Amino acid sequence: MDLLSQIRANAKKNKKRIVLPEGTSIRTLKAADIILREDIADLILLGNIQEIKNLEKELSLNLSKATIIDPKTSEKRLDYANKFYELRKSKGVTIAQALEIISEDIYFGPMMVMMGDADGEVSGAEHSTGDTVRPALQTVKTAPGFSVVSGAMIVVTKKNTMGDDGVFVFSDVAITVDPTAEQLAEIAICSADTAKAVANIKEPRVAMLSFSTKGSAKHEFVDKVQKAVQIVKELRPDINIDGELQADAAIIQSVGEKKSPGSKVAGKANVLIFPDLQSGNIGYKLVERLGDAQAIGPILQGLGAPINDLSRGCSVDDIVNLVAITANQVK
Repeated sequence: MDLLSQIRANAKKNKKRIVLPEGTSIRTLKAADIILREDIADLILLGNIQEIKNLEKELSLNLSKATIIDPKTSEKRLDYANKFYELRKSKGVTIAQALEIISEDIYFGPMMVMMGDADGEVSGAEHSTGDTVRPALQTVKTAPGFSVVSGAMIVVTKKNTMGDDGVFVFSDVAITVDPTAEQLAEIAICSADTAKAVANIKEPRVAMLSFSTKGSAKHEFVDKVQKAVQIVKELRPDINIDGELQADAAIIQSVGEKKSPGSKVAGKANVLIFPDLQSGNIGYKLVERLGDAQAIGPILQGLGAPINDLSRGCSVDDIVNLVAITANQVK
């Protein structure tokens, strides 16, 4: 069974309630039809109820098992607005403004998650990353003990002698441009947890990447990575982490043994933490395109609840897969 099939199977075993704010998007509705038919998750679709019903009929879909809610008329609208007002009144939001904001699908969805009426959310087929992440940060906020949101990519290669039978987690590839050492440590911790929860990697081996291996070069960029490694070791001694490591020392055993002898990670890493967003984003795209690898994600990390962002160029299958991934993230 390939990784995506495993992720879908795990979601089916322990079904979660996933809210889709873009309930009038044709791709979202086609994905919802598949998700409900395959019993991957219980779905909540947001939008104008009649418009969704009309599209269901027009597209010959079966959404009878979905819960459909119009945020503009929902009976929970006032409760959500009062809660949002409490969360944002220090920022100058009035109760009237809160009521108007909560009527928007992209805010109603994360409020459902925060209020316990949904387990997770998937958005972004029609909205920007900012329109997904901003409402999430204003409602569920970051997870306790975390200050930064990051994006991890599961990369499935044909090199089954590397990583975890060819599977890697790359991070951060989507959100934080230039993380501090403390933020880099948070990203590493979240990525190790994502590797277990979503990528089915039982023993994450985290490599903190750099252009240097164990002091082979001196620079403030190297210092930052070294400091991040120490922070992770202090906060999460259960995580198997090493660094700083060059990419070849991280994933090729013979190189790892030469450059970092005795390391439990060097040459055997399956979680790769890039020092900044530029290198992470460039790195996964090069591996995907030149290495003929499959890239799954990005998966948002560090939020107080599972909320994930799609690309606006996503396919129907992408939506189905991200819903299954989001269900796997629910604790």
